[in-house]
Amino acid sequence: MSEISSNQPLGTPTWIDLGVADLDRAKVFYRALFGWEYEERSAATGPFTLCLLRGRRVAALRPVSAADVEGESWWQPYLATDDCDAAAKRIAEHGGTVLAPPSDVAGLARTAVVADPVGARFGLWQGRTLAGCELVNEPSTLVRNDLAAPDPEPARRFYATVFDFTLDGNADLPDFDFTFLRRPDGHEIGGVFGDPAARAARWQTVFEVADTDELVARAIAAGGTAGTPEDSPYGRTAALTDPFGTAFSVITRPPAN
Repeated sequence: MSEISSNQPLGTPTWIDLGVADLDRAKVFYRALFGWEYEERSAATGPFTLCLLRGRRVAALRPVSAADVEGESWWQPYLATDDCDAAAKRIAEHGGTVLAPPSDVAGLARTAVVADPVGARFGLWQGRTLAGCELVNEPSTLVRNDLAAPDPEPARRFYATVFDFTLDGNADLPDFDFTFLRRPDGHEIGGVFGDPAARAARWQTVFEVADTDELVARAIAAGGTAGTPEDSPYGRTAALTDPFGTAFSVITRPPAN
Protein backbone atom coordinates (compact mmCIF):
# COMPACT_ATOMS: atom_id res chain seq x y z
CA MET A 1 0.00 0.00 0.00
CA SER A 2 1.21 3.51 -0.79
CA GLU A 3 -0.41 6.72 0.39
CA ILE A 4 0.46 9.81 -1.64
CA SER A 5 0.18 13.28 -0.13
CA SER A 6 2.78 15.32 -2.06
CA ASN A 7 3.56 15.98 -5.70
CA GLN A 8 5.54 13.24 -7.40
CA PRO A 9 8.85 13.72 -9.31
CA LEU A 10 8.75 14.68 -12.98
CA GLY A 11 7.25 12.04 -15.24
CA THR A 12 5.70 9.84 -12.56
CA PRO A 13 2.23 8.56 -13.54
CA THR A 14 0.23 10.31 -10.86
CA TRP A 15 -3.45 10.48 -11.91
CA ILE A 16 -5.90 8.69 -14.21
CA ASP A 17 -9.30 9.55 -15.63
CA LEU A 18 -11.82 8.11 -18.06
CA GLY A 19 -14.32 9.85 -20.32
CA VAL A 20 -17.62 7.96 -20.67
CA ALA A 21 -20.88 8.65 -22.47
CA ASP A 22 -22.99 7.02 -19.72
CA LEU A 23 -21.61 8.25 -16.41
CA ASP A 24 -24.26 6.60 -14.26
CA ARG A 25 -23.62 3.18 -15.75
CA ALA A 26 -19.86 3.67 -15.43
CA LYS A 27 -20.23 4.42 -11.73
CA VAL A 28 -22.26 1.25 -11.20
CA PHE A 29 -19.70 -0.86 -13.08
CA TYR A 30 -16.60 0.46 -11.33
CA ARG A 31 -18.27 0.33 -7.92
CA ALA A 32 -19.07 -3.35 -8.55
CA LEU A 33 -15.49 -3.92 -9.68
CA PHE A 34 -13.45 -1.92 -7.18
CA GLY A 35 -15.86 -0.84 -4.44
CA TRP A 36 -15.37 2.82 -5.31
CA GLU A 37 -17.55 5.59 -3.91
CA TYR A 38 -17.95 8.93 -5.65
CA GLU A 39 -17.66 12.66 -5.13
CA GLU A 40 -19.22 15.03 -7.66
CA ARG A 41 -17.20 18.10 -8.63
CA SER A 42 -17.29 20.80 -11.29
CA ALA A 43 -14.67 22.72 -13.25
CA ALA A 44 -14.71 25.28 -16.04
CA THR A 45 -14.76 22.41 -18.53
CA GLY A 46 -17.82 20.87 -16.88
CA PRO A 47 -18.77 18.38 -14.14
CA PHE A 48 -16.68 15.36 -13.26
CA THR A 49 -16.74 12.59 -10.69
CA LEU A 50 -13.91 11.74 -8.31
CA CYS A 51 -13.57 8.04 -7.48
CA LEU A 52 -12.90 7.31 -3.81
CA LEU A 53 -11.48 4.33 -1.95
CA ARG A 54 -11.80 4.61 1.84
CA GLY A 55 -12.43 8.31 1.30
CA ARG A 56 -9.20 8.83 -0.66
CA ARG A 57 -9.27 10.02 -4.28
CA VAL A 58 -7.89 7.44 -6.71
CA ALA A 59 -9.27 8.35 -10.18
CA ALA A 60 -11.92 10.39 -11.99
CA LEU A 61 -14.74 9.80 -14.45
CA ARG A 62 -15.68 12.50 -16.98
CA PRO A 63 -18.94 12.66 -18.92
CA VAL A 64 -18.44 12.93 -22.68
CA SER A 65 -20.96 12.88 -25.48
CA ALA A 66 -21.23 9.75 -27.58
CA ALA A 67 -19.99 11.80 -30.55
CA ASP A 68 -16.76 12.55 -28.67
CA VAL A 69 -15.89 8.88 -28.18
CA GLU A 70 -13.55 8.07 -31.06
CA GLY A 71 -14.50 4.41 -31.37
CA GLU A 72 -12.13 3.48 -28.55
CA SER A 73 -11.80 4.71 -24.99
CA TRP A 74 -9.02 4.26 -22.49
CA TRP A 75 -7.98 5.27 -19.02
CA GLN A 76 -5.79 8.32 -19.54
CA PRO A 77 -2.69 8.64 -17.35
CA TYR A 78 -1.30 11.99 -16.23
CA LEU A 79 2.43 12.41 -15.70
CA ALA A 80 3.63 14.64 -12.88
CA THR A 81 5.26 18.00 -13.53
CA ASP A 82 6.12 20.99 -11.36
CA ASP A 83 5.39 23.34 -14.27
CA CYS A 84 2.59 22.26 -16.59
CA ASP A 85 3.05 25.17 -19.00
CA ALA A 86 6.77 24.60 -19.42
CA ALA A 87 6.28 20.84 -19.83
CA ALA A 88 3.65 21.36 -22.53
CA LYS A 89 5.99 23.70 -24.38
CA ARG A 90 8.84 21.19 -24.15
CA ILE A 91 6.61 18.43 -25.49
CA ALA A 92 5.69 20.53 -28.53
CA GLU A 93 9.35 21.34 -29.14
CA HIS A 94 10.26 17.66 -29.25
CA GLY A 95 7.68 16.33 -31.68
CA GLY A 96 4.63 16.01 -29.45
CA THR A 97 1.29 17.76 -29.78
CA VAL A 98 -0.64 19.84 -27.24
CA LEU A 99 -4.27 18.74 -27.60
CA ALA A 100 -5.71 20.72 -24.68
CA PRO A 101 -3.56 23.59 -23.38
CA PRO A 102 -2.76 23.99 -19.69
CA SER A 103 -5.73 24.95 -17.54
CA ASP A 104 -6.74 24.85 -13.90
CA VAL A 105 -9.14 22.13 -12.72
CA ALA A 106 -11.28 23.13 -9.76
CA GLY A 107 -8.24 24.18 -7.75
CA LEU A 108 -7.04 20.57 -7.70
CA ALA A 109 -4.31 20.83 -10.31
CA ARG A 110 -3.11 22.51 -13.47
CA THR A 111 -3.39 20.04 -16.32
CA ALA A 112 -2.94 19.64 -20.06
CA VAL A 113 -3.64 16.87 -22.55
CA VAL A 114 -0.88 16.05 -25.02
CA ALA A 115 0.21 13.36 -27.47
CA ASP A 116 3.65 11.93 -28.08
CA PRO A 117 5.17 11.62 -31.60
CA VAL A 118 3.53 8.22 -32.18
CA GLY A 119 0.08 9.52 -31.24
CA ALA A 120 -0.32 8.17 -27.70
CA ARG A 121 -2.30 10.60 -25.56
CA PHE A 122 -1.53 11.38 -21.96
CA GLY A 123 -1.99 14.22 -19.52
CA LEU A 124 0.24 16.49 -17.49
CA TRP A 125 -0.55 17.00 -13.80
CA GLN A 126 0.80 19.87 -11.71
CA GLY A 127 -0.75 19.14 -8.34
CA ARG A 128 -2.14 21.97 -6.25
CA THR A 129 -4.61 20.77 -3.63
CA LEU A 130 -4.51 17.25 -5.10
CA ALA A 131 -1.12 15.65 -5.69
CA GLY A 132 -2.75 12.89 -7.76
CA CYS A 133 -3.97 9.43 -6.80
CA GLU A 134 -3.96 9.42 -3.01
CA LEU A 135 -3.71 5.62 -2.84
CA VAL A 136 -1.73 3.42 -5.27
CA ASN A 137 -0.24 -0.08 -5.36
CA GLU A 138 -3.01 -1.72 -3.38
CA PRO A 139 -6.19 -3.54 -4.46
CA SER A 140 -8.65 -1.33 -6.39
CA THR A 141 -6.01 1.29 -7.24
CA LEU A 142 -3.56 2.13 -9.98
CA VAL A 143 -0.43 0.00 -10.00
CA ARG A 144 1.11 0.54 -13.44
CA ASN A 145 1.02 2.27 -16.84
CA ASP A 146 2.79 1.05 -19.98
CA LEU A 147 2.80 2.35 -23.53
CA ALA A 148 2.16 -0.06 -26.42
CA ALA A 149 3.01 1.21 -29.90
CA PRO A 150 3.38 -0.28 -33.38
CA ASP A 151 6.53 1.84 -33.81
CA PRO A 152 8.05 2.28 -30.33
CA GLU A 153 11.43 3.87 -31.10
CA PRO A 154 10.23 7.49 -31.58
CA ALA A 155 8.30 7.19 -28.32
CA ARG A 156 11.32 5.90 -26.43
CA ARG A 157 13.47 8.77 -27.66
CA PHE A 158 10.72 11.29 -26.87
CA TYR A 159 10.17 10.22 -23.24
CA ALA A 160 13.89 9.98 -22.58
CA THR A 161 14.37 13.53 -23.89
CA VAL A 162 11.30 15.25 -22.41
CA PHE A 163 11.22 13.56 -19.00
CA ASP A 164 14.89 12.60 -18.59
CA PHE A 165 13.99 8.91 -18.37
CA THR A 166 16.63 6.24 -18.83
CA LEU A 167 15.82 3.24 -21.04
CA ASP A 168 16.57 -0.29 -19.81
CA GLY A 169 15.86 -3.71 -21.30
CA ASN A 170 13.95 -6.44 -19.50
CA ALA A 171 15.65 -9.83 -19.15
CA ASP A 172 12.45 -11.29 -17.61
CA LEU A 173 10.62 -10.95 -20.94
CA PRO A 174 13.20 -11.86 -23.60
CA ASP A 175 10.54 -12.57 -26.24
CA PHE A 176 8.98 -9.11 -25.97
CA ASP A 177 10.12 -5.77 -27.38
CA PHE A 178 9.91 -4.04 -24.01
CA THR A 179 11.92 -1.20 -22.48
CA PHE A 180 11.67 0.05 -18.90
CA LEU A 181 11.30 3.80 -18.37
CA ARG A 182 13.13 4.99 -15.26
CA ARG A 183 13.39 8.38 -13.60
CA PRO A 184 16.89 9.80 -13.02
CA ASP A 185 16.69 8.46 -9.44
CA GLY A 186 16.28 4.93 -10.85
CA HIS A 187 12.60 4.55 -9.99
CA GLU A 188 10.70 2.56 -12.65
CA ILE A 189 7.64 4.49 -13.86
CA GLY A 190 6.49 2.08 -16.58
CA GLY A 191 7.65 0.86 -19.93
CA VAL A 192 7.24 0.88 -23.69
CA PHE A 193 6.07 -2.19 -25.61
CA GLY A 194 6.73 -2.57 -29.30
CA ASP A 195 3.58 -4.23 -30.65
CA PRO A 196 3.33 -4.38 -34.47
CA ALA A 197 -0.25 -5.65 -34.17
CA ALA A 198 -1.45 -2.64 -32.15
CA ARG A 199 -4.06 -0.56 -34.00
CA ALA A 200 -2.70 2.63 -32.48
CA ALA A 201 -0.26 3.74 -29.80
CA ARG A 202 -1.94 3.78 -26.39
CA TRP A 203 -0.96 4.13 -22.77
CA GLN A 204 -2.35 1.09 -20.94
CA THR A 205 -3.54 1.13 -17.34
CA VAL A 206 -3.20 -1.72 -14.84
CA PHE A 207 -5.11 -1.88 -11.55
CA GLU A 208 -4.05 -4.02 -8.63
CA VAL A 209 -6.63 -6.48 -7.30
CA ALA A 210 -6.71 -8.99 -4.47
CA ASP A 211 -7.86 -11.93 -6.64
CA THR A 212 -7.66 -11.73 -10.43
CA ASP A 213 -9.98 -14.69 -11.07
CA GLU A 214 -12.64 -13.39 -8.70
CA LEU A 215 -12.36 -9.90 -10.20
CA VAL A 216 -12.84 -11.29 -13.73
CA ALA A 217 -16.07 -12.98 -12.62
CA ARG A 218 -17.27 -9.71 -11.09
CA ALA A 219 -16.46 -7.76 -14.24
CA ILE A 220 -18.44 -10.14 -16.42
CA ALA A 221 -21.40 -10.09 -14.02
CA ALA A 222 -21.38 -6.28 -14.12
CA GLY A 223 -21.54 -6.14 -17.93
CA GLY A 224 -17.88 -6.13 -18.91
CA THR A 225 -15.80 -8.71 -20.76
CA ALA A 226 -12.53 -10.36 -19.79
CA GLY A 227 -9.77 -12.54 -21.12
CA THR A 228 -8.58 -15.70 -19.41
CA PRO A 229 -6.37 -14.95 -16.38
CA GLU A 230 -2.71 -15.77 -16.94
CA ASP A 231 0.37 -16.03 -14.77
CA SER A 232 3.37 -13.81 -15.54
CA PRO A 233 6.70 -13.21 -13.81
CA TYR A 234 5.04 -10.31 -11.97
CA GLY A 235 1.70 -11.81 -10.93
CA ARG A 236 -1.62 -13.15 -12.19
CA THR A 237 -3.06 -10.85 -14.83
CA ALA A 238 -6.17 -10.47 -16.97
CA ALA A 239 -7.27 -8.12 -19.73
CA LEU A 240 -10.70 -6.54 -19.18
CA THR A 241 -13.07 -4.33 -21.13
CA ASP A 242 -15.76 -2.25 -19.46
CA PRO A 243 -19.31 -1.90 -20.92
CA PHE A 244 -18.14 1.06 -23.05
CA GLY A 245 -15.22 -0.72 -24.71
CA THR A 246 -12.51 0.65 -22.42
CA ALA A 247 -9.61 -1.79 -22.26
CA PHE A 248 -7.51 -2.11 -19.11
CA SER A 249 -5.79 -4.84 -17.12
CA VAL A 250 -5.69 -6.12 -13.57
CA ILE A 251 -2.98 -7.94 -11.66
CA THR A 252 -2.65 -9.80 -8.40
CA ARG A 253 0.97 -9.49 -7.39
CA PRO A 254 2.66 -12.15 -5.26
CA PRO A 255 3.18 -11.23 -1.60
CA ALA A 256 6.29 -9.18 -0.94
CA ASN A 257 9.14 -11.16 0.56
